[in-house]
Amino acid sequence: MINIRKAAIIGCGFVGASTAFSLVHKGLFSELVLIDADQKKAEGEAMDLSHGRPFTSPMHIYAGSYDDISDCALIIITAGANQKPGETRLDLVHKNIAIFKAIIPEITKRNFEGILLIVANPVDILTYAALKLSGYPKERVLGSGTVLDSARFRYLLSEHLTVDSRSVHAYIIGEHGDSELAVWSSSNVSGISINDFCELRGHYDHEQAMNRIYHTVRDSAYEIIDRKGATYYGVAMAVSRIAESIIRNEHSVLPVSSLLNGEYGLRDLCISVPTIVSGKGAEQALEIPLSPDELEKLKRSATELKEVLGSVI
Repeated sequence: MINIRKAAIIGCGFVGASTAFSLVHKGLFSELVLIDADQKKAEGEAMDLSHGRPFTSPMHIYAGSYDDISDCALIIITAGANQKPGETRLDLVHKNIAIFKAIIPEITKRNFEGILLIVANPVDILTYAALKLSGYPKERVLGSGTVLDSARFRYLLSEHLTVDSRSVHAYIIGEHGDSELAVWSSSNVSGISINDFCELRGHYDHEQAMNRIYHTVRDSAYEIIDRKGATYYGVAMAVSRIAESIIRNEHSVLPVSSLLNGEYGLRDLCISVPTIVSGKGAEQALEIPLSPDELEKLKRSATELKEVLGSVI
C-alpha cells in the first residue's frame, strides 16, 4: 500500500540535504526518510531539519534504512560521486553506475510500488540504468533531466529582457550536460516570440545574445563548481518542483529525463524532452515542434548518450 504522503531521499550529501530542506518547505509530505551510507550523516540532517518543524507543516523526518521505503510514494536518489572542477557529468558514469548497482536491488527487494526520481549525475545514463536494473514500467522511473537547465535559461532570458522569469516559456532539452540544446524556435514571453519580444525591449543583435545566453546556461554548473565546489540549491528546487507535480497529480509539463520509444525518432535511451508529469510519473513525452537544426542537435545529443550507454550498460 502506497502512502502518498511519504517519501525517501537516498544520499544525504549537498544535493540530498538541500532537496530535503526544499521539500520540508513545500509541505508535500508528512513523512520523510533520509538514507545514507553514513548513518550518522543522515541522523544529523534529520535532526537539523526537524528542529525547524515549528516553522513549517508537521512532518516526521528521520534517518532510516531500506526497510522503511516499501510504502513510499516517491524515492529520490541523489547518491553518487560529486562532479569535481574540470570534470564533466559523463566522467562520473562508471563510479555512479557501480553505486546504482548496489542501491537499486535494495529498493526492488522491498516491493516498492512508487516512483523513482533520479537526480545523481550523469542523470540520463543513471535514469536508464535504474530503469533496466529495477525492471519497473518506464513511467515510474524518471530523472530530473533539464528542469534546472530550463530554469537557468528562463532566468537568463528574464534578466536580458527585464521581465518576470515566470512569464518566460523556454526549454533546454537533450542531455543534461554539454550536448544539451536550447529550443529557441518555440521560446516566448507570454505568447510573444522571443525575437519579437527582444525587439520590443530594444535588443536587435539576436544571434550574439542567443550564443551568450546558451553558453552561460550550458556552463553554469562548471562556473558554480569552480566558485563554491558544488551545485545544490537550484537542483534541489527543481527536484521539489517535480515532486510537487507527481504528488499533486498536476499533469505539469516539465523537461524530465525518461525513456523514449520513437518520439523524435529516438528510442531505447533516457533523455530530456517536455513531458507530462503526474501521479503516474513520466506519463507522456511530448513531441514539440523543433526546427531542422534543433532536431539535428537533439539527435546528436542522443548519439553521445548512446555511445556512453554502450560502454556501461
